[in-house]
Amino acid sequence: MENMTLAYYAAGVGFVALLFALFTMSQVLKESMGTPKMKQLSEAIQEGAMAYMNRQYRTLIPFTLAIFVILWAAQYFVDMGEGSHLPVGPASAISFLVGALCSAIAGYIGMNSTTKSNARTAEAARSHGLGKALQVSFRAGVVMGLAVAGLGLLGVSVLFIAFKSPLIINSFAFGASVIAFFARVGGGIFTKAADVGADLVGKVEAGIPEDDPRNPATIADNVGDNVGDTAGMGADLFESYAATTIAAMLIGNTLFGFPGVIFPLLLGAIGIVAAIIGTFTVRTEEGGNPQAALNVGLWTTNILTLIGTFFLARMIFPVDGIAHPAGVAGGVAFEGVSFGIFMAVAAGLIVNVAVGYLTEYYTANNKPPVMRIAEASKSGPATNVIHGLAVGMESVFIPMLTFAAAIYFAFWAVLSSAPEGMAVMWSIYGIAMAAMGMLSTAGYIVAMDSFGPVADNAGGIAEMAELPPEVREKTDKLDAVGNTTAAIAKGFAIGSAALTALALFSAYVDGVKHNPNMQEGLALTGGDFIVNLTNPMVLVGVFIGGAVPFLVGARTMRAVGDAAFSMVDEVRRQFREIPGIMEGTGKPDYARCVDIATRSAISKMIFPGVIAVAVPPLVGFGLGAMALAGFLAGLTTVGVLLALFLANAGGAWDNAKKYIEAGAMGGKKIDGKPNPIHQAAVIGDTVGDPCKDTSGPAMNPLIKVAGTISLILGPLLLRL
Repeated sequence: MENMTLAYYAAGVGFVALLFALFTMSQVLKESMGTPKMKQLSEAIQEGAMAYMNRQYRTLIPFTLAIFVILWAAQYFVDMGEGSHLPVGPASAISFLVGALCSAIAGYIGMNSTTKSNARTAEAARSHGLGKALQVSFRAGVVMGLAVAGLGLLGVSVLFIAFKSPLIINSFAFGASVIAFFARVGGGIFTKAADVGADLVGKVEAGIPEDDPRNPATIADNVGDNVGDTAGMGADLFESYAATTIAAMLIGNTLFGFPGVIFPLLLGAIGIVAAIIGTFTVRTEEGGNPQAALNVGLWTTNILTLIGTFFLARMIFPVDGIAHPAGVAGGVAFEGVSFGIFMAVAAGLIVNVAVGYLTEYYTANNKPPVMRIAEASKSGPATNVIHGLAVGMESVFIPMLTFAAAIYFAFWAVLSSAPEGMAVMWSIYGIAMAAMGMLSTAGYIVAMDSFGPVADNAGGIAEMAELPPEVREKTDKLDAVGNTTAAIAKGFAIGSAALTALALFSAYVDGVKHNPNMQEGLALTGGDFIVNLTNPMVLVGVFIGGAVPFLVGARTMRAVGDAAFSMVDEVRRQFREIPGIMEGTGKPDYARCVDIATRSAISKMIFPGVIAVAVPPLVGFGLGAMALAGFLAGLTTVGVLLALFLANAGGAWDNAKKYIEAGAMGGKKIDGKPNPIHQAAVIGDTVGDPCKDTSGPAMNPLIKVAGTISLILGPLLLRL
């Protein structure tokens, strides 16, 4: 029985999350920014970050409006039919625009929060100690996390209340996907161009730290931390959150009617409430372990979500309840589906934790894989790179087994309660619920990730403002934890992308198979839609889809190389032409480096974005629905494998360098001269930078853009 009041409850929780984010931001802004020099540095970082964001979104406006017009006008080229719910027309176009706007707003909120909190974190470390510094930096991350989850849930809920159709509001996820792809790619190019310039010229050639005020690329590097790890990651997970929710609603509508649609919305609401409660448990004392404090909040969020899911499943899917999906006369008994759905959500939460631990194992600087890379640096950069590649390849296997186990478990959990003839489809809803289980805690995961750039920037400000060494020691302790949380968030983003892509693929097949507008077209293929690998068109799609991640990876990698070349050239020029820069009497031109990174990122993000959006329609309309299904399968499989490989290899190279910088194998210098082992590790880290922060993360939105646009294309392919 439909009760739209429940959708209003979900929207209300999303709105509460935004209010809590704004309240938390007000608490952060009450903290002191420290000395005038600290304030000046923080404002320079914020100005650079917001200039980049403004330029990026101005560039995207024509692209977004073009898609908006296409979705609106497509109704005039498609035989809609009486009572049709095809995903084109005004409602679909509006949903797309709302999704794009919500993603952009979340990015602005998070960017403001993190860039205004860095100096405040450094001052908290100086005046109050580690516990206060953790509180300030984590609260800044909470603003971003709850903005992502709150806007995602609020946007989907309000659109569902307005249009009553999950198929139409799928365009919300598509809008979020488009913005996320550009934010991820553009932010990744920016941050790595700046990072490579700061590392290669500052560290290796000039022998000064990347956060040294004499380094011209240091402000651009700090800006890059925010546009890459805050706005980019936030947009990535916002997209996953929206796409998974809508895919689950689409499948649920086919199987259970209204209960199947409302359950994902209410599960998202439970996750947000759990995340808000979890944030209050994060605290530590001077000399404490910030990582342990963050883990307490994560476990609190997971456990509360699991408890809430158990009772929600029993309420929405009672044992004696009846489902009323469209086209099924008399309805279908729920029987014991509530416990199966609960177990499927639990599987997603377990994957959440497991992927985090696996990512930490392969990338943490106190674990064997990273230590082996550091050891290999003794014989030069070539062996460092070889061992890093090996770690990246090896790191793919167990996480993929984990994803496979979660999918199988979620499938099995719901299978036993399914009525005869509906076992497979009910089980696919279970897989979608596993993805929802993982994404339900996105508010807290994004908070953990966004905390990292704040801590990193705080350390840079402490260095540039010449604060006492003990302040940098405290911020470095937070920064080390931030590196771990960033790695965990990257693993979470990849895992969520994998499960989201599977949910989107299932929703695509379900939409083609069951859409009432498709019956005439399906009669031409025997009345069913089965993705069979012996079908040549499916295989054609698989090969095309598998090749696209490599094309996008190559173009984003090359973009970083080209942008980094310009940055390195500029930093060298400043060292050469600005008098007294190394003595500290000459002032570097920070703004010039920020401008170079911005222009490079904006210009070079266009081609990969066009590929991501244009190829699925070309495959679908050119080769058909079967080929598009194969395309999604190939793109998803290769994209997830490549994302894991690139992210973990890059993270391992990075922490191998940090392991040596912490004092292993002679540290940075031996007898006052640069340590060749450290220099080899810096080169390995430079190779890994675009892997872990540009090309690897680009895979996540790539496969979700394809999934969300295919949901729109599916019902149209046999009607044109």
